[in-house]
Amino acid sequence: MKRVIIIAAGRGSRLEGFTDEKPKCMVSVGGRSILDHQLAAFEACGVTDIHIVRGYLATRLTVDGATYHENPRWEQNNILHSLFCAEEALEGPLLTTYSDIVFTADVVKAALSAPGDINLIVDRQWRRAYQGRHDHPVEQAELTRVDDTGQITAVGKQVPPDGALGEFIGLASYTARGTEALREHFHRVRERLTDDAPFRQGRPFRRAYLADLFEEMIDAGVPLTAVPIDGGWREIDTVQDLHAVRDAWSPAEDTHCS
Repeated sequence: MKRVIIIAAGRGSRLEGFTDEKPKCMVSVGGRSILDHQLAAFEACGVTDIHIVRGYLATRLTVDGATYHENPRWEQNNILHSLFCAEEALEGPLLTTYSDIVFTADVVKAALSAPGDINLIVDRQWRRAYQGRHDHPVEQAELTRVDDTGQITAVGKQVPPDGALGEFIGLASYTARGTEALREHFHRVRERLTDDAPFRQGRPFRRAYLADLFEEMIDAGVPLTAVPIDGGWREIDTVQDLHAVRDAWSPAEDTHCS
């Protein structure tokens, strides 16, 4: 599993002036961009086939050797449709990730070694990151609930904290069978809904999250496996997050894959 699709089309307006002249994933943390931290962790684990979905200020997001996929409608849609701008790369075993998170190489290793066809990395220590996190409250976390076998029964912002295993961090891995199921269910929804038709939690389909499609798949009986971790990652969604991560994140953590 050497391929990753990085979903990086959005502006990141909650980072305010930090994204006036650069995409969100190019904002600096510890002297390197968020994206550079991700690439270091992937490279440490042998993931070198890099695909990036670009949108906002696309030409300012460049990585040597990467394959680009453009989302010209990034202002109108959301994570799910951004991912499917790279549908031609959605085959075979691969990883997908949000672009506004940093994580250690060991988190990547956990995703690569997970046993299921679709595996979501879930942080069991998520509550610690929400202490004092006023600008991104827990109601905005994509929490997960699982059954006794570790299969996910619910994922998304609608999952209440009580009874949740943890937070889906935005990093997932798939086998060839998993990517086939992802494509199949996306197009099944697309065939029955217009872009503005209500989908999960009443959101228009064009504004759907990736977790919304996961929920659709769960309802259809597709198994999704939770891969638990205990920290080792951080999200940078707001200015408050950025300052917190700049104070706490060690760049050395990106490159050690034990």
